[in-house]
Amino acid sequence: MHDYEPSLKLSNLAPTNADIEPLVLPSMLPVLQRFPTDTVDDIETTVRNQLEPFSKLDLKGKQIAITGGSRGIKGMIEVLKITAARLREWGANPFIVPAMGSHGGGTAEGQVATLASLGITETSIGAPIRSSMEVVELGVMEGNTPVCCDKLAFESDGIVVCNRIKAHTAFAGDYESGLLKMIMIGLGKHRGTAGVHKLGFHRFHEVLPIAAKMSLEKAPILFGVAIVENAYNQVAAIEAIPSAKFFEREKELLKYSKSLMGRILVSDIDTLIIDAIGKDISGGGMDSNVTGRSATNLKRDYTPEIKQIVVRDITEATSGNAIGIGNADVTTRRAAEKFDMAVTYTNALTARTPTTTKIPLIAETDQQAIEIACRSAVADPNHVPRIVQILNTKEIDRIWLSTAYLPEIDARDDLEIDGDAKPFAFDSKGNQLYPTAR
Repeated sequence: MHDYEPSLKLSNLAPTNADIEPLVLPSMLPVLQRFPTDTVDDIETTVRNQLEPFSKLDLKGKQIAITGGSRGIKGMIEVLKITAARLREWGANPFIVPAMGSHGGGTAEGQVATLASLGITETSIGAPIRSSMEVVELGVMEGNTPVCCDKLAFESDGIVVCNRIKAHTAFAGDYESGLLKMIMIGLGKHRGTAGVHKLGFHRFHEVLPIAAKMSLEKAPILFGVAIVENAYNQVAAIEAIPSAKFFEREKELLKYSKSLMGRILVSDIDTLIIDAIGKDISGGGMDSNVTGRSATNLKRDYTPEIKQIVVRDITEATSGNAIGIGNADVTTRRAAEKFDMAVTYTNALTARTPTTTKIPLIAETDQQAIEIACRSAVADPNHVPRIVQILNTKEIDRIWLSTAYLPEIDARDDLEIDGDAKPFAFDSKGNQLYPTAR
């Protein structure tokens, strides 16, 4: 467990409810959401088979950099480990470079710690980790915006770009989160990331291909390994792609990823309770493809209208980075006191998304937070609140729905009740006992 020194010194928080009519919360139903189940059963064999076409490269004695990102991506440890092993079999000397822009507080040590929090270490991968914030400027785009590359990676004999391909939380285009973004942002480190973000997320769909093309022309990028996940947080596909095919294949894999993507399948929500947010869950802390809320007001036609969002906690692996908390309406003292302002603000200012760090109303307890949100969302005392509770925006195959959703559940084939209804229950300190997605 991390020992957090609270950045926020909190006194008494939200007022007591002594003069307010007691709120009766509805019972909640455990519900399974059904999504496509495409799955890679044998990651090691798949990676080895995918890498086989590159066995003919002359890599003997060469230093090869492999990118390691800051997301908690299913299968990434295995992919990095097998890729490093395969490179060694071909005579190369692979090493991992943290490729995560400004994350980890924008320091070399902080980025190594971020990798470690995700289980990516020299021991787990079987390759050294070399971390530096130094970059090489490859060229400039409009407004003298630099396109940068991690110096250690640039000076290596070759780069292997590993990343997940998925919908981004702040912009939409033919290329979103994936190999091209890993090149522009991850390998761009703090300097490159800060420069590109000055153009704004609304321009990312334009500048991402330009920056990636420049990097592919000037940096020694050999090939990439792309991962696609399904809605159950499982690996759905792994594909090794020659650098010359990045643009073609990433565009197709993004379409495929979106077809598998998890989301909340019910309609309008009065209160969404999220057990935890964090950078290991999503770059935005909470995935806007699930909540419909982003730093850029990005609208997706598949997200429900949500009146109030409660965040109960932030993950341990996010190491105090509470980016995304500003997209919530209510949070708890527990979550607020884990807010590391230095780490969070470095990330937010680099991405030019300071609104995502705004502090929502802070309640003392889970119970108080949930009741405040429900009162704010529903004015009619006779209306049964439509409440949804999820573990996080990444694991949403099993969620909790209030009984108000029963007609909608009965009418859909992709929703299935998975147990008895449970009333909300809290301990003497107001901590939620059940129902909870944990």
